[in-house]
Amino acid sequence: MHHILHTGRFLRGNNYQTARHKCCSSLAKMMRAVCVDVPGGPENLLLRTVSRPQPKGGEVLIKVHATALNRADLLQRRGLYPPPPGESDIIGLEVAGTVDTLGPAVKGGWKPDDRVMALLSGGGYAEYVSVPEELLMPIPPNLTLCQAAAIPEAWLTAFQLLVSIAQVKEGEVVLAHAGASGVGTAAVQLVRLFGAVPVVTAGSPEKLKIAESLGAAAGFNYKEESFAQGVHDFTGGKGANVILDCIGGCNWEQNVSSLATDGRWVLYGTMGGRAVEGDLLGKLLSKRGHLLCSLLRSRSLQYKADLVKAFSLRVLPCFSGQPASLRPVIDSTFNLEDITEAHRHMEANKNTGKIVINVIPPDQDTQRLTAAVI
Repeated sequence: MHHILHTGRFLRGNNYQTARHKCCSSLAKMMRAVCVDVPGGPENLLLRTVSRPQPKGGEVLIKVHATALNRADLLQRRGLYPPPPGESDIIGLEVAGTVDTLGPAVKGGWKPDDRVMALLSGGGYAEYVSVPEELLMPIPPNLTLCQAAAIPEAWLTAFQLLVSIAQVKEGEVVLAHAGASGVGTAAVQLVRLFGAVPVVTAGSPEKLKIAESLGAAAGFNYKEESFAQGVHDFTGGKGANVILDCIGGCNWEQNVSSLATDGRWVLYGTMGGRAVEGDLLGKLLSKRGHLLCSLLRSRSLQYKADLVKAFSLRVLPCFSGQPASLRPVIDSTFNLEDITEAHRHMEANKNTGKIVINVIPPDQDTQRLTAAVI
């Protein structure tokens, strides 16, 4: 009898240890992520446990410390901007964190625990994301992970629009709409870096002051005045050589009026509507204007890799100069658990600069760093 009971206890113990090992092994392959089962409002964002991605050939698995919001995230949440085929359906276009695991055939010299930031096609609202190594950038040593999360999408977008699309030249006047947004604050600083002259529109005196503190030569409150008249006055009637436009439809007449002869109007968003009524083509033709349209998320991996490389060589060092000539502008930070409130904050158009989401709270980051040093 004693022997049977002992055997039974042994078997239960063995089964318990086996089950516990399987459970722990399974949990180690899971992560928290923000999911959207039904498209809709911010209340449809759900934080749940999902499978952790595994890095494929040439990919690096990043332990995400922070991500940041973009207008595209709001569209994807509503079901209006799906990820490119084959990409993660988890929202999030940029992250900052540390290298966790290297996939097969990674050649870039990355090492575990390296501080990195990355441009994504999706997957940023999660504790881990797997990224092609070509889209990783080292974080400048003087920046925190929170600050770094505000760089990839906004700054690479602004860099692409100015350099690859508009091909801005020294001395040209560049009108940037939404001058206090993430892309807008990056564009103002980049225009100055490239020797051109930035002017902006924004919807409040406070936002205009932020843009001007970053280097904008002039700012126009589109709610209170005609920005077209402001541009004419500033340029002596010549107009802006380049317009960076994320608004679209409702601004088309003022945009054409603001545009210099042979100017480049770069459209990268339609927050103000897609429909246009009136003589757009005739007025644009009379100025020999160029209407250029661009998106970044849907570009090929090679295009993005080339963009990241060019940005890393030309711009990234300027974040850590003495003194640093460039800085990411952060409006506010939220924890991952408060992602719903973060989306509501952006939808209310309250932000100046980037809204950053701490996937790992900063105090935990500090504890990990201290433990590593000890």
